Amino acid sequence: MDAFPAYFPLAGVKVVIAGSGEAAEAKLRLLASSPAVLVRVEGPDAFLPGSYSGARLVFIDGEDEAFAKAAAAAARVARALVNVTDRPELCDFTTPAVIDRGEVVAAIGTGGASPMLATMLRNDIEQRVPEGTGRVAALFRKFQDDVRAKFPELHARRAFLRETLSGAVAQAAQAGDMEQAQTLFRAAIAKGPKAAGKVQFVAGRGPADLLTLRASRALAAADVLAADEGADPDILSMARRDADRLAPAAATPQALIDLARDGRRVVRLVVQAPPAAEAQALAAAGIPVEILASAS
Repeated sequence: MDAFPAYFPLAGVKVVIAGSGEAAEAKLRLLASSPAVLVRVEGPDAFLPGSYSGARLVFIDGEDEAFAKAAAAAARVARALVNVTDRPELCDFTTPAVIDRGEVVAAIGTGGASPMLATMLRNDIEQRVPEGTGRVAALFRKFQDDVRAKFPELHARRAFLRETLSGAVAQAAQAGDMEQAQTLFRAAIAKGPKAAGKVQFVAGRGPADLLTLRASRALAAADVLAADEGADPDILSMARRDADRLAPAAATPQALIDLARDGRRVVRLVVQAPPAAEAQALAAAGIPVEILASAS
């Protein structure tokens, strides 16, 4: 990862757009619906540090080399972070291709190397992000404190949120019926269902591109990862970074049973066929088991 992606809260933040070209107009359109305080600077004023006083982010339309360099220098005197169109060597940050769904924002960046590639990837991903996704996120923000209070343990909270995001609550919000969504959400919190844990065996020998979509989703949702020695590093990297890691020697059938009974999703990353005795012990204990083989 050559650049770390970060999201700046924009409520009340001063953002300056300097220049008068098409790139400046594009940035204005991009930020028009945001809660930022937008300031437009043109001409000689762009060379004055005072024009950028209090700004956190500055976007400069750099079609003219001299204008771009002088404006960037002035903005840095004011301690603002600077982006100059098509001049990555003058940038403190680069701008990604953005998918805007209100509360949900996705961004594709190439570190300034290929904005066109980022745009093409954005177009592909945008089709998979429904318009109502922002409403779902806004709903979950509204009930965030209630969920934390009801489910203080992290794994239990994750299990509840997974269940809620894939059920009637999210469907109602997607459809725009926020009153019904809130009613259903309150009922779900009050009920406090404990989602059942499970153990999923995933082929870990590799290569990673042979994993099925179902297997990759299991890795992304795992609360606990128990990987055999020799598991493909690329597959290991697909697991949630904050998932607990269980050493192979500690991944006994009883340990997996206890974790699943506690409501956790456990992924057993195996380099050979799933141990029959292990799977049988889990099934005998009533633990849901899935075998997720590779695509070949």
